[in-house]
Amino acid sequence: QVELAESGGGLVQTGDSLRLSCTASRGTFDSYTMGWFRQAPGKERDFVACIRYDDMTYYADSVKGRFTISRDNAKNTVYLQMNSLKPEDTAVYYCARRKDVALGHNPSSYPYWGQGTQVTVSS
Repeated sequence: QVELAESGGGLVQTGDSLRLSCTASRGTFDSYTMGWFRQAPGKERDFVACIRYDDMTYYADSVKGRFTISRDNAKNTVYLQMNSLKPEDTAVYYCARRKDVALGHNPSSYPYWGQGTQVTVSS
């Protein structure tokens, strides 16, 4: 069973930066695509970014150019560097491990999820 734990969320102001981390404590990490999703109150869980085993990445249009996903396989950790944060980035951010090595935005293709970390951006 894969266990994922996110950290790094918090309350920031518009234009600030945050770096989220997600560490896998069990299961295989480096062979699979890892993703970040977010869910704002009253909204569906949305795709943010994902990264393949070979560091190929894929981003949602809403975060392209502002967010950067990366991974350190030696530490079983995936990161999300978030710059130029906006109030609309406010959400609970979840990391997830995909079932395969493809790049994709469909949450149903990610069977393993962390508990989430809150990011709040004030205006």
